[in-house]
This record gives sequence, structure tokens and C-alpha cells, in this order.
Amino acid sequence: MQSYFIRLVIITVTYLMPLSSTQAASAGIASAHPLATQAGHQILEKGGNAFDAAIAVTAVLAVVEPYASGIGGGGFWLLHEVKSGKTVMLDGREKAPLKAHRDLYLNKSGNIIPGLSITGSLASGIPGVPAGLTHLAKHYGNLPLSVTLKPAIDIARKGFVIDSSYRLYAKLRLRSLRKDPEAARIFLYKNNVPPVGYLLKQPDLAATLSSIATSGRTGFYHGAIADKLITGVKKNKGIWSHKDLSDYKLVERKPVSFTYNGATITTASLPSSGGIVLAQIFGMLSQFPYAKLDTAHKMHLLIETMRRAYADRAKYLGDPDQFTVPVSKLLDKTYIKKMAATIDMKEATPSVLLSPIPLTSGGNGTDTTHFSILDKAGNRVAATLSINYPFGACVVPPGTGVLLNDEMDDFSSKPGEPNAYGLVGAEANAIAPGKRPLSSMSPTFVESKHGLAILGTPGGSRIISMVMLGILDYLNGDNAKNIVSHRRIHHQYLPDKVIFEDDALSAKTLKYLKKLGHQVQEKTTPYGGGMGVYGNMQIVIYDKKNKKVTAASDPRGHGIAIVQ
Repeated sequence: MQSYFIRLVIITVTYLMPLSSTQAASAGIASAHPLATQAGHQILEKGGNAFDAAIAVTAVLAVVEPYASGIGGGGFWLLHEVKSGKTVMLDGREKAPLKAHRDLYLNKSGNIIPGLSITGSLASGIPGVPAGLTHLAKHYGNLPLSVTLKPAIDIARKGFVIDSSYRLYAKLRLRSLRKDPEAARIFLYKNNVPPVGYLLKQPDLAATLSSIATSGRTGFYHGAIADKLITGVKKNKGIWSHKDLSDYKLVERKPVSFTYNGATITTASLPSSGGIVLAQIFGMLSQFPYAKLDTAHKMHLLIETMRRAYADRAKYLGDPDQFTVPVSKLLDKTYIKKMAATIDMKEATPSVLLSPIPLTSGGNGTDTTHFSILDKAGNRVAATLSINYPFGACVVPPGTGVLLNDEMDDFSSKPGEPNAYGLVGAEANAIAPGKRPLSSMSPTFVESKHGLAILGTPGGSRIISMVMLGILDYLNGDNAKNIVSHRRIHHQYLPDKVIFEDDALSAKTLKYLKKLGHQVQEKTTPYGGGMGVYGNMQIVIYDKKNKKVTAASDPRGHGIAIVQ
């Protein structure tokens, strides 16, 4: 059990034969939990590929990180398959139930009912993770689900020792977990946060995973499990139906891809906002001599590009299947140049001048999980998964072990009002039946003349800015350990504040930013205190020059990275 206390593992392997950008002589895995990384490693040793390992890692994380992900949630899997040359994003994002409507969380006066989109079955979208697991196995994996899901089934049945992140988030959601008898029974001990060293067993979840292993998507979206899900949701005043479950479909989407300083960056497409926001940020950065700037001016420029890209996120982005998003315009080089031209290098731009969406304030993001995988053939996966707020909706339909998400909060419950992460949105992200809520999850590949990076992170609204910083660090030649460890800054347009970790900005830089007119708000997140609002980045890097693979897990969390 010592692996539970390993915060960071960096393993480097040297090869004798040269490798191409799409092949590797070894494999690397980085995930947010030791048991998940080890499960992926075991699957690769059994002859599985990166996609088989992704199934195992996804499922184990669903068992051991109920505060971050689960089969009752959703996510995006960014894949590159060597044999076909195909790069694709699997969209397993949750969908709004068919009975959902625009004013679902508003009272008769048209105001948001506090907490209704965060806690309880009404906050839950239709899960996409089971569809993702079965799609990966059917179309990309080498091994059957009976093999790839076995590690998760065994851990759920036999139990695992909870860590400090579990206790931190269980304390945060204690009141909500207590409201649901089944959630309290499973995730609490005597109706309180479990003590250090507590062995958490989830036999019902093991049975549900076994149903998926035996019957594929039918084992979740139809039959006995579906019946139990619907009964439990309705008992808790939710609006799911059997048709919601049976109609759920995973979508294969073309990722967003763009270049910056000779590197190709491939990342998530809508309904993730990550790709468009990142493309705009790097497009604006390319209009300036970023590399030649001093630290203070670099920070100012990053803040101003984030401010503008996040403003467009709020105004334009939503589910492309239900809303016409002007993607071509938003990614047009001329449009991005015009955005960059509005940046004043000597003065901060007040966010209120960029958009008619009203200035509001909001909360912090502490959710989600990420893993990165590279196999020996060069297949790769970057996956970001979530149930949204820690422990999701804090509801478990009896007999399923499935912790429901509260991803409905990612919709704009009311245009201009913030969600749990302080993000505002417009009509593009309004609630509608069968619609997928906008996301910030941004699994990413970066290919440069130096090699390849596979990365991503949790962190709510800060995901995109953290991935941006990770990309810049990688292109600057930083190693895996440094990239995941660096202190981070963030600006998301509204609220109009620069938020940063302690020690992320020097006193001199901070003073200069204030002089330029930036509003700053420092938040401290101690190392080892769980994912926190500054992420839990997982990265795998292939260095072509030195013929090495390295991998690293963020020291803010409890994950490990392995290269085999």
C-alpha cells in the first residue's frame, strides 16, 4: 500500500533505435491515482493497447475517485490510432434529459433556485462514460471488456484505502451526501467523513461494472441496471426516463487542431470550449514577440489573451448539435488578429468593455480527473473525465452503486449568471432537451520537432488556462516534472480578477500587474491537499532527440506515472 503515498514518479527509458513521431518503443501512463495507473500498466502487459489501458484507467478512476469521476458521469477521450493514422475525440459528455427545459432551475420570479443544479437527481445529465468504455472496446481495443474492466471490478468489490483528497471532498460535500441514504451508506462512515485508512468497498458498483463487462452498453442503458437507475432518480425527484438512457449515443468528433511556433496542437472540440479558447489564445500570442518579453509583460499578455478568449466562450459557445456556433469566424486568423490588436501592452482592459453579459461573481472549480497514455506502438490517449462538482449530485440510485453527476450546472441556468465555477454563458449554452452542456475539459496532444506531449488536467474553469501554461512550458523545453509542478495563474473574463497560486507571481511582477490596472486575487492551495483549484495535471512526453519517454503526475494530487 506504500504506493498511495507516492506523490510523484518520473521514470525515463533510453532506446537504441530511432523512433518516428507516431511510434514509441515503450509506454507511458500518468493518472490521478496509483491504482488506476497500475491497472493501465497491467493491461498493457497483457497485450492491450493504449485504448484498452484507457478503459481500465477510466473504470478504476470511477471506483477510487468518486469525488472526481465515475460511470455516472461523462468525459472526452482524445485518441490517436497509429494503424489508421486517425485522430479523433470521443464525446461522452452527458446529455440533458428529454424533460429538461430552459427554466428548469428558475423560480416563478425567474431567479435561480440555489443548489438545485448542484445537488439531487434533478442536477444530473444522462451519463456518457459507459458508452465511452464500450465504444473504446468495440472500435479501438484489442481485449474484451471482461479483461479491461476486471481491475475496477476487483477494487470495487474488495475495497481500497481512501486518501486525503477523498476526505477533503467528502467533508466539503458532507451535508449533501447525508441527504441521500444510499450515498451516505456507501461514501460515509457512521454518517461522517471516513477516518484515515478506511477501506471503501462498493459491491453494487462492482455488479454494475460486471453487467457492462458482460453485456456492453446494454448492461447499463437497458435492462435491470437501467430500471434501478430510473427508479432511484424518480424517487429523488429527478426527470430521467428509459428513453433518455436507451437514446444516449457517444459521438466521434473532429478535434480542434492549430499550429503555434511550428508545433501542432490537437485538442478538444465542442461541446468542449477548450479547443476554440486555446486556438484563440495561441493565435493572439503569435501576434506578439512573447518569447522575448520579460516575465511581467508575459503575464500581462497571457491575462489579456485569456480575457478575450473566455469572453467569446461566454458569448458564443454551446452544443454544436443543437446550436449554430460560428466556429469558422472564431478561428479565423483575421478575426483573431483583430482581437489581438485590441490588447494594450501598457494597460489592462476591463472585462466589462468586451461583452454585454453582466458582470457577476462565482465559485471555484475543484472537480474532474485526467490521464495520459502512450503505448509501444505509438497509440495515444488523453482523457478528461468528470461528474462535475465533488461527489457530483451526491445521489446514488439504490442497487446500482452509480454516483450521479451534477453536470446540468454546466448549462447557463440563466444567461449572464455564473455557475458553480464562476463561468457565465449566453443562449448558446441554455438548457434544452437532449443537449450537451458546454465543458472546459481539454485533453491535448502537442507535436513539435522535439517530440510529443500528451497532457490535461482537472480544475473546472481553470482547465483551459492550465493546459495553456503546460503547452507553453513544454514548447519552452521544460521536462515533465517541472511542467506538472509549476505554479499557475488564471483569468476567465468574469469575474474580472487574476487568480493565482502562492508564489506563481513575484512581488515585482504582481506590483506591475496592479499598476497596469489588473485586479488580483491570490488563493493558496497547499501541496498534498487534493486536486484543489489549480489542477492535477498528468503528462507523458516522448523526446525524439534523446529517444526517451518520461511521464509525471502532478504533486498537488496523489497520482503516479509509470514508463514501461
